[in-house]
Amino acid sequence: MNVNVTREVILDLLPVYLSGEASPPTRAVVESFLEQDPDFARRIREQSLENMTRSAPATPPPELELKAFRRTRRMLVWQRWLIGFGMFFTALALSIQFRFSNGRVEDLHFLAQDHPVAFGVCALLAVSCWIANFALRHALRSTA
Repeated sequence: MNVNVTREVILDLLPVYLSGEASPPTRAVVESFLEQDPDFARRIREQSLENMTRSAPATPPPELELKAFRRTRRMLVWQRWLIGFGMFFTALALSIQFRFSNGRVEDLHFLAQDHPVAFGVCALLAVSCWIANFALRHALRSTA
């Protein structure tokens, strides 16, 4: 069965053909048409080459990788410090006091009972460090 295919039909099929997703019969129809019309085939080749060069990613400047590495390293150092301070202030806020008498624990309580202002400051600093740590961790993951 010989079907007369127009240029408009080939233009509709070209995106599928050029992407490599066309079925074998469709590829055969497009290739047959391009063999019959060499001028049209040449223009399609030129246009696809032009599109490929236009869509090629630009090469980043050479210092960009070093800049990104230094920024990431700096953020990781900050993250380590925040974890350390977060652990320190959490432990300080939750510290306890105990007394021994005759080999037994006589008194055991949180220091927050005796020093509520210091507890509040330590708890606030601990929460701030943990929030900053998680925000920094999210920033490190999202820039990857």
